[in-house]
Formats: sequence, structure tokens, C-alpha cells
Amino acid sequence: MFQATRRRLALWYTAVTAVLLLLFASGVYLYVRSTLIERIDDTLNHVVEVVERSLVIESANSDLAKFRINVEASFRDNTDTVEDDHIDLEWFSPTGELLWSTLSQPLNIPIHPNRMGETVKVVREENRPGGTKQFISSASKNSPLLLRQVTQRVQMGRQVLGYLRVSHPWFEVTTPSRQLMFDLALGTGLMVLSVAASGWFLSGKAMEPVYQSYQRLKQFTADASHELRSPITLIQTNVQVALADLECTEAEHTTHLHYRQQLKVVERLTQRLGKLVNDLLFLARQDSGLTKDSFSPCPVDALLMEVVEEQQLLAAEKDITLSLDLIDPPTSESSLELLDTWFTLVGNWDQLVRLFTNLIGNALQYTPKGGKVNVELARIEAINRVSGLRYSTAQLQINVRDTGIGIPAEAIPRLFDRFYRVDPARTHTVANTATQSATGSGLGLAIAQAIVENHQGQIQIESTQGVSTTVTVILPITLES
Repeated sequence: MFQATRRRLALWYTAVTAVLLLLFASGVYLYVRSTLIERIDDTLNHVVEVVERSLVIESANSDLAKFRINVEASFRDNTDTVEDDHIDLEWFSPTGELLWSTLSQPLNIPIHPNRMGETVKVVREENRPGGTKQFISSASKNSPLLLRQVTQRVQMGRQVLGYLRVSHPWFEVTTPSRQLMFDLALGTGLMVLSVAASGWFLSGKAMEPVYQSYQRLKQFTADASHELRSPITLIQTNVQVALADLECTEAEHTTHLHYRQQLKVVERLTQRLGKLVNDLLFLARQDSGLTKDSFSPCPVDALLMEVVEEQQLLAAEKDITLSLDLIDPPTSESSLELLDTWFTLVGNWDQLVRLFTNLIGNALQYTPKGGKVNVELARIEAINRVSGLRYSTAQLQINVRDTGIGIPAEAIPRLFDRFYRVDPARTHTVANTATQSATGSGLGLAIAQAIVENHQGQIQIESTQGVSTTVTVILPITLES
């Protein structure tokens, strides 16, 4: 229980920290990426301003009111500078015709002024047979060509002299962005692992006081139950001695009879209280894990025969047919040694006796007069898978089936809760057909479940109200270490 709580706390620590780190890393990535884009846009706009100031503007030959750009004189000194910064220049005429470029091939991108910067995917031309041209996307090539561009319209007054377009490779953004993403992912992963380890350690520290308090509470319960056993035993012994020594004379017959009835009531109460204390002591020891149970080979068939024989007297008093069926092994099993140990498992004899005594006793208690209780023992093979491999393990299946009053469907999930008993008002009409009503403490099935789990087995209950109830116990032949 505490390990499961510790795991949940550690998982919550890790999950919350992972979400916070993911949000932080995303914020850092978006901030750095936007900063890189702004830096490139600022560089492109700066280049546009420098080139625009260095343009050589001349008057047209025939009309002094019109101007033109001397392309050779304007761009002669800018070629080497922009190449050093991985920047390409293109100059277009007012009609959009490319007049000068530092690129080896035209980009075939329409001209439209844009000082804010935009990212474009280059579409190149490929000559086809017959002199035709086909436009192909750069995404079809091994290394797609992406550019960041700024386009400026250059004009004198109202006269447009041309268009200047400045391009910068987009890998100046993608390369550091990818590196940053890898670094953030690696750092986040390492941090999550560190937080997981720290969370496991801190959750253990946080659970220590609770665990110690729980251990003290369990130890107190075990000690209190142990201490209660002695006075209860003494009370029961003294009552029995008083009943044995009480002599009924003719004159004192009425008084002695009254005393005898009172002492019998005290005896029944002390017996019930003693059983309750024993049950509490057993559960406390199982919860604490302080006791080491001794396990040895137990022939379950012989054990069930002994338990059924002990319960036959109660069954006869209630006119109930109690039977035991042993499912014989297959005839193909020729090994005498295997046949002798066919129903033998590794377990604790006393606990298994207590388990089946509880189950058969419950079946007899809730079965009306003339009913039947059947105990069936069989050996089954369970198929398990580990790492894709199949292997079979032997198990024993014990069914305790009765024709009793049954259990409401809504009560079945809570049957193994401690001190839980089905509401008598809910089954009153059916319970009247039984010879006695429930008088237990509500610990019988909780003890049965604890014993089954201690033997690494499973227990389940199926019931139809007013018809029958079947308790199925499956126990492995050998216990896992």
C-alpha cells in the first residue's frame, strides 16, 4: 500500500515538473526563434538601406524629367560585401524584369514590395525537351531551398525606378533552431529523470512518518489483541468451571437454573469475543508482515476431507447434504509419484484449514434445511506469457457451491471488506428460509482473502439471490520467491 502511494507521489512530481519544463522549453525555443528571425530581418533592411543610398541615379537621355539607375555603377562595389554575409541581391526594372543578380539562377518568384520580411520556398525552372519549361518545387529536391526576403520599391518622386530584393538563406534560422531544440529536449529529458529520482526519494521521506504511524497502529492492534486473549480465556475457563461445579438441589433448583442460564450467556459471549480477538490478531499479523509463515507441502485433498468431516455434524443438524468431489487426474498421467502429489501444493496447513473451514461454514450457515453444499477440488493448467514465450503452471481450483439464500449483486464487491455484512433487511425474506441468521463479525471473508493472497492465489464469489452461491479459490502449486 505504501509503495503504491509512494509511486503515485513520485509520478505526480515527475508529471508536473515535466509539464512545467515542457512549457519553459517551448517558450525558450519560440523566443530564440523569433529573435533569430528579427535579427535576419534587421540585417536585410540594413542592407536595403545601404544599397539604396549607394544607387547611382542618372537622367534619361531624351527627357531630363525622368531618371534611371546605372546598374553597373550602383552594384559594382556591393557584390563582395553581400556575398560575405550570405546575402543575395536582385535588381528589377519598374516592369518587374530582372536586370542584375548575385544568384547563379533566377528565383522565379513574383515581385511584390515587402519591408516586413517573408519566408519563401524557391521554385526553379527545368528545361524539358522541345524547349519547354516546367516549374518544379524545391521540396522535391534533397535539400529544399528556403529564403528570407525583403523587397523594396525604389522611386524618385512618383517615378518608380525599380525594385531591390534582398535574400538571406533560411538555414541561418533552422540550423540553430534545430540545435536548440535538440539541446532543450536533451536537457528536459535529463531534468525529468533527475526529478523522477528526486521525487522517489522525497516521496519516501514524506511517507516515512505516515508509515511509522501506521506501523505503530498495527503493532498496537496486534498487542491489544494479544493482551485481550488472556483475560478472555480466563473468563471462559472460570465460567466453564462454575457450570461444572454448580449442583442443582431440589430447593435451589430455580436459583441455580437462573445462574446457569446467565453463565451460559457469558460463555457464549466470551467465545464470540475470543473468536473476534483471534480474527483481529490474525489480520493484524498479516498486515504487519512481521510474522514469517512456514510453508510446506500440503495435500489439499486430505485437508478438505478433514475439514468436511469436521463440518458433517453441523450439516447433519441442519439436514444439509455436504459432499466432497475430487476430480481425478487424466488417465495419461502414468507417473505414480505425480499421482500421489496431484493435489499437493506448498502452503501453510493451519491457514488453509482455517480458509476452507470459514468458506464451508458460511455455506452451511446460509443454506436452508434440506439444501446441499458441494466442495469440488480439481487441478488445472494455467497458460502464462513472459517475453512472448508461453509456459504452463499447475494450479488447484476449489469450488464451494451451496443452494443457499444467495447474495445481492450490489453487495458482492464489498464482501471482502472488514466488518462488512449484507444488510439483513435486504435479504430478510430469503434469510427466513435458513435455520439461522448471520451472527458473524464480518471478518470471515476478509481472513479468507488474506490467506489466499498470502498463498499468491485468487478468490472470487458468484451468486444468484435465492438460488445458489459459488466461492472459487485458485491456489498455485508452487509459490514464487
